[in-house]
Amino acid sequence: MDVQRDDAVPSDTWKIHSDDHLAIEIPETAHKISSDSWFQAGFVLTTGINSAYVLGYSGAVMVPLGWTGGVAGLILATIISLYANVLIARLHEFGGKRHIRYRDLAGFVYGPKAYALTWVLQYVNLFMINVGYIMLAGQALKAIYIVFRDDNAIRLPYFIAIAGLTCGIFAISIPHLSALRIWLGFSTFFTLVYIVVAVALSLRDGIEAPPRDYSIPGTETGKIFTTIGASASLVFAFNTGMLPEIQATVRPPVVSNMMKALYFQFSVGVLPLYAVVFMGYWAYGNGASSYLLNNVHGPVWVKTFANLSAFFQSVIALHIFASPMYEYLDTKYGIKGSVVGLKNLCFRIIVRGGYIGITTLVSAAFPFLGDFMSLTGAISTFPLTFILANHMYLAAKTNSLNALQKSWHWFNVCFFGIMAVAAATAAFRLIAIHSNTYHLFADM
Repeated sequence: MDVQRDDAVPSDTWKIHSDDHLAIEIPETAHKISSDSWFQAGFVLTTGINSAYVLGYSGAVMVPLGWTGGVAGLILATIISLYANVLIARLHEFGGKRHIRYRDLAGFVYGPKAYALTWVLQYVNLFMINVGYIMLAGQALKAIYIVFRDDNAIRLPYFIAIAGLTCGIFAISIPHLSALRIWLGFSTFFTLVYIVVAVALSLRDGIEAPPRDYSIPGTETGKIFTTIGASASLVFAFNTGMLPEIQATVRPPVVSNMMKALYFQFSVGVLPLYAVVFMGYWAYGNGASSYLLNNVHGPVWVKTFANLSAFFQSVIALHIFASPMYEYLDTKYGIKGSVVGLKNLCFRIIVRGGYIGITTLVSAAFPFLGDFMSLTGAISTFPLTFILANHMYLAAKTNSLNALQKSWHWFNVCFFGIMAVAAATAAFRLIAIHSNTYHLFADM
């Protein structure tokens, strides 16, 4: 494979020549592309699925849905998420261009208005995911504090501020997504630690505990809204909202390598998530917390190590989901060259530090993790991953699809559109209720 500058291509594009000698144009970017193996991309995707968010799904998904709805919902969400991501991955080189950003693909298929709308939806999605990561990191630090001093002298917003500062330092130090290489290894280690600890201690607690209550709590009206909200959390669990950006880092053949990464993500990658979610709900029933390590009982050092792992893994995972914003800003302002160059370093301190600062402020003000999972799934994951993916594929491949296939994609567009509206309504309702109960900067 040969990558070269081509004078026949506009100044903001490159031309990439694959082994079959077909030229594929890609836009200019300040970050590395076409350099990573499918296995590294698979680990990036798996890191997103098995981030510290998995510690919240027993409470956010299983409690509102119960055993039948929760198990069926997780399996169904896995299947439809794989399908939707495959559609997006197949369009990565559509029309002779390499679409390294989600908005680039939407703009190429629909035009400039769709480019702008997709840009807004994606960055809202990624911003809210990062809000959740800082909440999780703050909760992990508070859980460590409670293990040693359960006096509430330091409230959750202070721990969230510490988490935000750590995330800012990490963001300034790591220039782009491909530079995470060794950190993905650390992330995998941290993930294994808190998953193994959560599963093992939940198993022990479940064996020793009296019978649990698995009934779905709440009034009949409340159950309807929490069920709808949990459906948004289900799709949130499996989707990044930045698949083209991750696929941009993969070396050719891009589509087939990305398929390998997706199959890895939705086979081996989902097993730890299933283990934590089901074990946590089995052990604690409808008392499962939105942060499972708050439920478990065990040696102090084990719980401390697990919470520290959840904290550091959240810092690394946040950087993955903030990288499209960093790539946009670095490219726009021409930030290239040495990582420690004075101009580049100052730019990252000001811009990335400012972004993390705003994210931290929102995290501390509204620390309702389960509600933010639902809201993110409703207003961005449903539209980006399911509605847009199906309609883009329909628009791009319309000449090669038969009537049944077209009907299937239109059904998906309409169904997930209805789900998005219903889930957003449910999520806003829950946030309003919790805001009245806990006030801003609450100590959850």
